Amino acid sequence: MLVAMGLTIIFGALGVVNFAHGSFYALGAYAGVVAYERTGSFVAAMAAGALSLLLVGILVERVLIRLYYNRPKEDQILVTFGAAIVLVETLRALFGGLAQRLPVPSWGEGAVNLGATFYPTYRVQVLGIVACALVILYLVLYRTRLGLIVRAGIEDQLMVNILGINVTRTFLTVFGLGAMSAGFAGVINGPIVTVTPDMGADVLVQSFVVIVIGGVGSFWGALVGGLIAGEILSLTAMIAPAYSQVMLFAAMALVLILRPQGLFGVQGRQ
Repeated sequence: MLVAMGLTIIFGALGVVNFAHGSFYALGAYAGVVAYERTGSFVAAMAAGALSLLLVGILVERVLIRLYYNRPKEDQILVTFGAAIVLVETLRALFGGLAQRLPVPSWGEGAVNLGATFYPTYRVQVLGIVACALVILYLVLYRTRLGLIVRAGIEDQLMVNILGINVTRTFLTVFGLGAMSAGFAGVINGPIVTVTPDMGADVLVQSFVVIVIGGVGSFWGALVGGLIAGEILSLTAMIAPAYSQVMLFAAMALVLILRPQGLFGVQGRQ
């Protein structure tokens, strides 16, 4: 959900099809691993993953992405896909192809008795961490001047330019926030999944599915779409694990047929 939220902010506000977003997720996880090894603090690891990807996002936007805002979508796909390969191979060169370990923090060890079953404590805490992160993103997007500009740019970028808004600075901030969201998600998911250079590939595909289901540029679309996608994957995995991805894409196809703009999207937005 967090990865999809960052992707929908970038896609909706900037119109950039960012295929490097999955590599941002992986970079955040590795930044968390390094910070944890140095400090032994999982809180420091979360901060490192978020802040380092904010800086990476700013750098990538200034050096590369800003040159492609007015280019065809095909060019954006090719350049961001190439950037993703460079970032992933850089991780592989620095850390090797073997999986890295980001341990469960001490305050997340054990299991919670939910009555019918026991569930890992950390996974329950992740729900709370994600909820807090989403609340912060909501406040930024809906209670600040920056958020007002971002939402206005999603609706009518030309009008924002005419009003004299510093679009260049806004684009820089938006891309940085989107990358930071993916990096933070990589850290908090590190103890649950295997940290490898290629870990962002599946998450990227699922994030695009979430955006299609929820609607491009919609905060609530990313939220509800993430919940729907997560439930489809989890429930299908319990019954027929081999068909979990099939059911996810079947749900996406159904939404495209019945409501092409997504559940919360606006018709005509591209």
